[in-house]
Amino acid sequence: MNSLSQKSAAFERLLVIMDELRAQCPWDKKQTMETLRHLTIEETYELADAILDKDLPNIKKELGDLLLHLVFYARIASETNEFDIADVIHSLCEKLIHRHPHIYGDVKVADDVEVKQNWEKLKLKEKGGNKTVLAGVPSSLPSLIKAMRIQEKARAVGFDWDHRDQVWAKVQEELHEFGAETKAESFDQEKASDEFGDLLFSLINYSRFVNINPEEALERTNRKFIKRFQYLETESAKDGKKLDEMTLVEMDVYWEKAKKLV
Repeated sequence: MNSLSQKSAAFERLLVIMDELRAQCPWDKKQTMETLRHLTIEETYELADAILDKDLPNIKKELGDLLLHLVFYARIASETNEFDIADVIHSLCEKLIHRHPHIYGDVKVADDVEVKQNWEKLKLKEKGGNKTVLAGVPSSLPSLIKAMRIQEKARAVGFDWDHRDQVWAKVQEELHEFGAETKAESFDQEKASDEFGDLLFSLINYSRFVNINPEEALERTNRKFIKRFQYLETESAKDGKKLDEMTLVEMDVYWEKAKKLV
């Protein structure tokens, strides 16, 4: 692998290229933080896909794309003397040192759970005592990921179940309430939706207790379903059948075959 000096030289090369593009390329010159925002989100999801695929060459590529965006934002900010990439990096370094007192101080921790709890407590102190524990959860996060972060932050200050059996009991309780609401004679869509949300939230909470990332688990299931459904489409077409003319029983024959392959 590259030495520290080689890594520094590579980063310097990127900064020089960024300066040249910003000064000379018509497209790069026009960009603002606002125009880059949606592209950054897209690049983040592309990296997430590559990670799930365990595609290391593509992970390297997508990391590069994200790094470009970080350097780009800092370059834009430097043009109005707000900050530059050195300020960004120094700020990050100071934060990392401050939030790892078990490495750079005399704090003792037993495991990674305590490290995470300390991180959240320090983060809250940095933002001022009048801030809510949940202030750091971005409102624009996808709901499933937001639920994970809400629960993690609540846990950091001690608001959490003691044992996973308690959480599972809560899942069963929410499932019963959702079932009761959907079976009620006077079906109330809004109440049923609320109960379904409670059920999802409790399931996400339980996944945390058994060390399962619910977002990743759901995405793997999405991909599995897509592959199986595409098998159903392809193989039934080979047999001269059309999906919209097949019965569910006929489709299920192909589906069962797909389950053995995917």
